[in-house]
Amino acid sequence: MLDIKWIREHADQVRQAAEDRGMDFPVGKLLELDTARRESLRELERLREERNQWSRAAGERMSRGEAGEAESIRLQVKALQARLKELEKTGEAIGREFRELMLRTPNLVSADTPIGESDRDNVEVRRVGEPASFEGFEPLDHVALGELHGLLDIPRGVRTAGSRHYYLTGAGVALHRAVQQLALDTLEARGFRLLEVPLMAKTETLVHAGFFPQGEEQTYRIQGEDLWLVGTSEAPLVSFHAGDVLEAGELPIRLAAASTCFRNEVGSAGRDVRGLYRVHQFAKVEQVVIADNDPEKAERLLQEITENAETILRLLELPYRVVAVCSGDMSFKTFKQYDIETWMPSRGAYGETHSSSLLLDYQARRANIRFRDDDGKLQYCYTLNNTAIASPRILIPLLENHQQPDGSIVIPEALRPYLKGLDKLEAKRADSDE
Repeated sequence: MLDIKWIREHADQVRQAAEDRGMDFPVGKLLELDTARRESLRELERLREERNQWSRAAGERMSRGEAGEAESIRLQVKALQARLKELEKTGEAIGREFRELMLRTPNLVSADTPIGESDRDNVEVRRVGEPASFEGFEPLDHVALGELHGLLDIPRGVRTAGSRHYYLTGAGVALHRAVQQLALDTLEARGFRLLEVPLMAKTETLVHAGFFPQGEEQTYRIQGEDLWLVGTSEAPLVSFHAGDVLEAGELPIRLAAASTCFRNEVGSAGRDVRGLYRVHQFAKVEQVVIADNDPEKAERLLQEITENAETILRLLELPYRVVAVCSGDMSFKTFKQYDIETWMPSRGAYGETHSSSLLLDYQARRANIRFRDDDGKLQYCYTLNNTAIASPRILIPLLENHQQPDGSIVIPEALRPYLKGLDKLEAKRADSDE
């Protein structure tokens, strides 16, 4: 959420930010509602004061035994009270509409964000590692490798829960948990406080984190409850300090969590239907940083959390690239974003596996997270977030890039301590229950 006082003075910048994102946002309507809201509040205040004055006058008349005049004044007070109720009702309606538009107001776009319409307009920043070259054999995709090694069972997942569901089995489960623990250990060593977070969140929590409004279709709701299944632990991590006043000396605060996540994937029908790339249930290790409102420090923190994710990919010995996300491919709440895409041989391309975002104070205003600066003044914090690892998607490049001509899969050295020293998965077909 932006500051309405700032919007009044910089309406053209808000219009430009919306245009850069390809959004049709009614800045003029927002300003009209803001004016109507303030006028309504002023009129309410005036009428309440007038009502109070007449009420005092009626009391004074009664104390002097002037019952007739007191009754006449009471009738005026009653008429004022009726006007007040009507104006309060109108003011509440204006306030709701204003609040709704404020929540939909897009964040600004950083000066170095590429302007574009979709992920095709994202700009490569750097490339690390070389894609695997498979000489003398035809590489398998992660589904075939998973079946060969007994790592996953997609048909049974679909039979149990429908499309885009799966079972991980045997070493597939071990790999899934190992990459998460590697990410958690890496972050903890870098000063992150680890949390176990709720997997359900109230509507208010998702509004505070900037996922609602506009993200409801992608989110599973608990029927009959004001609760939703989280699509990332970003929301509960941000909410951990919602409403708090922090001291400047304790910032930045670094938080991380591993959680199961759920996403409806509305609008993705027919896209990435094979395998583990786009599924309804997955696990993520998320990092969230709450900082003071220094833009230079925030930029350094954005580079830091991006580097944390890159470190994990290098430990997994995977080739990847970092791209600057263009304006039209960013969420409306994001000021600046990098995506990390890992090479996936079966796709013949890099596929998104990580994302890093800087939101400035947009999220903290919604969640009311403030800090007391050195002069004792309350300021809104800046927030940042990054996907340290997401599984099972990361298993796609992990399996495909490390496969060998004999069908075995080499385990990266950094993962071996989490797999009881296992250095290789030998090819073997899963037993069938049929």
